Amino acid sequence: MEWFLMLDKVFSADGTAIAYEQQGAGPVVVLVGGAFMTRGDSAALAGLLAEHCTVITYDRRGRGDSGDGPEYEVQREVEDLDALIERAGGEAMLFGMSSGAVLALEAVARGSAVSRLAVYEPPFITDDSRPPLPADYVAHLTELVGQGAYGDAAAYFMTAAVGMPAEAVAGMRQAPFWTGMEATARTLPYDGRVMGDTMSGRPLPADRWQSVTVPVLVGTGDAGAPHMLTGARELAALAANFTLHVFPGQEHNIAPNLLAPTLTDFFTTGEQA
Repeated sequence: MEWFLMLDKVFSADGTAIAYEQQGAGPVVVLVGGAFMTRGDSAALAGLLAEHCTVITYDRRGRGDSGDGPEYEVQREVEDLDALIERAGGEAMLFGMSSGAVLALEAVARGSAVSRLAVYEPPFITDDSRPPLPADYVAHLTELVGQGAYGDAAAYFMTAAVGMPAEAVAGMRQAPFWTGMEATARTLPYDGRVMGDTMSGRPLPADRWQSVTVPVLVGTGDAGAPHMLTGARELAALAANFTLHVFPGQEHNIAPNLLAPTLTDFFTTGEQA
């Protein structure tokens, strides 16, 4: 079924307007995007989930049609989610992708009205399979953004955080999609703040999400970067309510048609395997 989408906005606690779209019927699921992502990047997955759920996609603050505040704090993004959840009826489930997975974890840990949480490949670096982030990573990103050097900020993210060779990134800068990456690059320091020290090469802090007591599905592929699988396994091992699901043959950019059935089962029937 095709749903008619209408852009709407909700106001966060600090007055920032957060743009969102809603489709489908049934239990409410909010999709939380990772770095560079706007609500349109989740459209394919949202359409599949909307066959069974009410799905909300939104532009995180500073991106797309959403506004932004003068000073960034992770709590502001948690409040953005709270405003969306309140608009949707006061309780929801979350799916977080990449760094959006860590934001979703933070929201639940800080008391957002979330009944179930699914995440896919939070980009933790907890082993020595690749270099950790530089200690000044967020500071350098912030400096580049402050200078208006959005292309350089995007390139720095791709090399330092994603681990791509500089030559490959130089080629990307000539591609048509690079303009879209530059348009959201000003929020890359936000994702860095959300991630905290979880990309340092050290084990995950055991107590960071100990207040997350709802069922959590931790998804990962087995064909991507080794540190992604390691990080997902570490996260799933933190507590009995965290369950690991490995998608065979998938990498960080998982196919929506392979992800959607597992999420649908988790959100509608409680299946976690």
